[in-house]
Amino acid sequence: MNQPAGEAATTVEPTSTVAAPDALLTDHRAPDRLVVARGLFRGPSARVSDELYAVVKGDARRERLTVRLAAGARMHTNTYFGRFAAAYWQRWTEVAEVRLSMRLGVGDRARVQLFASDIAGHRRIVDSVEIDRTAGVVELTARLDMFLDGGALWFELEARGGEVGVEDVAWSVGAPDRLRPVAIAICTFNRADDCANTVAALASDERVLDGIDGVYVVDQGTDVVADRELFTETAAKLGDKLRYLRQPNLGGAGGFTRGMAEISAANEHCDVILMDDDILCEPETVLRLSAFANLTTQPTLVGAQMLFLLNPDYLNVGAEEVHLHKLMHGQKVSKALRNTSMLKKNQERRVDAGYNAWWTCLIPAEVIAKVGLPLPIFFQWDDVEYGIRAREAGFVTVTLPNAAVWHADFYWKDFDDWARYFSMRNSLIVAALHSEMDAKALSRRLFRQLAEYLVGMQYGLAHTTLQGIEDFLSGPQILRDGGQAALTAIRSGRADYPETVKHSATDAPVPTAEVHVRRAGGEPSLLKTILVKRAIGQWFGRTQHGIIGVPREDAHWWHVSLFDHVVVTDASQSGVRVRQRDKAKARALLLRTIRTLRRFQRELPRLQREYRDAVPGLTSRENWDRLYR
Repeated sequence: MNQPAGEAATTVEPTSTVAAPDALLTDHRAPDRLVVARGLFRGPSARVSDELYAVVKGDARRERLTVRLAAGARMHTNTYFGRFAAAYWQRWTEVAEVRLSMRLGVGDRARVQLFASDIAGHRRIVDSVEIDRTAGVVELTARLDMFLDGGALWFELEARGGEVGVEDVAWSVGAPDRLRPVAIAICTFNRADDCANTVAALASDERVLDGIDGVYVVDQGTDVVADRELFTETAAKLGDKLRYLRQPNLGGAGGFTRGMAEISAANEHCDVILMDDDILCEPETVLRLSAFANLTTQPTLVGAQMLFLLNPDYLNVGAEEVHLHKLMHGQKVSKALRNTSMLKKNQERRVDAGYNAWWTCLIPAEVIAKVGLPLPIFFQWDDVEYGIRAREAGFVTVTLPNAAVWHADFYWKDFDDWARYFSMRNSLIVAALHSEMDAKALSRRLFRQLAEYLVGMQYGLAHTTLQGIEDFLSGPQILRDGGQAALTAIRSGRADYPETVKHSATDAPVPTAEVHVRRAGGEPSLLKTILVKRAIGQWFGRTQHGIIGVPREDAHWWHVSLFDHVVVTDASQSGVRVRQRDKAKARALLLRTIRTLRRFQRELPRLQREYRDAVPGLTSRENWDRLYR
């Protein structure tokens, strides 16, 4: 997920402490066995449930990497972070066997069992060992030969008659001859505290830090990360591995691309992990992504999954794909889990991703060398486009289960936002580059979408969407400045539409006593007919008068359009938006919609050719070097 751009463009002078070409080793000597995942028993934050890591029945004392079970206690790691994603390792690597090892201190007796699941979640014992009073390393092994469509591995431990201490839990496989170097690129804009916390989380884990060759922080803001005491302290710990860069605000696309460009220029053989600044970072995820990338049969983009920051046990989606004919990204792959508590359910099926968002995603060096750099589209769809371009060049994306970070829940952000401009414009650009667009079908779809905004009295949202289409029609030159002018223009234009402003519920410009709440019933059938009916009602004022309050969950266009003055709860739950019927604005926007979509149908074939011809120049290092300065 790329970094939102926030306010206006900054005017900082770009600075860099770029590594010399030999600062990142081309490869590393591998150990006899490579640790691909560790056993963890607590999360990186108190807000995270320990049961995402291990479930204990009975008394126990947990630390991050150790646990001590009281006599009679039992523990299992059939959990989100406790499982080993066997199906993915069998499908995408040549690893034939995995070894589970741990150091035990057994007061009396203990039993360790290695379990496996299949696509339906049925469990079977793969290996088992009984231990009497002793202290030492225990090892169990499993063949990776029965997991192709799904299934995972985990262990269960029982303390019998006395305490059992557990430490140094590791899943390991035969190591490749050499290990690939890897560096992390984080872009940030005025989220200095969040960014400092993310970098500190990476530096807090010595094992993870040992496996990282560099951490590149690209700061595009005015509230700079370097001013934070925590960042200064972390910089001392990272030493020469830290590279801190300043540049103008070029959005998430510009920030991530700067990191990719700097790292690949310093060492063309170095993998790059792109990471958002505002995540709750699980450092173990870096270890797991890098280990997996070292053992795939072909260079592979390896993405982390996203857990919700405000609901930390919930998975956003198991794997995503894009539907370009509908201009829709973030679409759930068939059979993937979505918005699911990982305390209640496990991902058994192997689901293959179309792309992975850049909240955390590893890009192999070979991909950057062959595919080039991202498009300068500022914000939204840059990760999607890059994933599609990589796949067209022969590089698949794997979204690896049991490797995740926590990112802000999407449904807490209101859809009526300036970001809709970039989402619309960039989705059209990506579709133009990577699909055969049906101009008539897309025009019908866009007209329907804009009509829903108009009857729902979201005139600013209609303007924002139309501006995205119109700027797409301007051709690839709209990307010449990397998006800075577009951001300023769309924020300025939205100011003409009062319903785009969020108010405190107590200070909204309506008499509170006159607001009457109206809840929605079930979604009506024949929505196309309902849309026409609501549009006629809105046009002729055949709506319920007075001030109506509508909760967020009921703010569907087909409900809101029954009224002419509505106070709608913002998705953030921190305020309200006030929508009011305005026939003149609706008429002007409708005429603008018709003109724009006619032009879209007429000019689309030419525009597709122009955008495709422009890609080499837009993604070149020379173009990005110009933008950085």
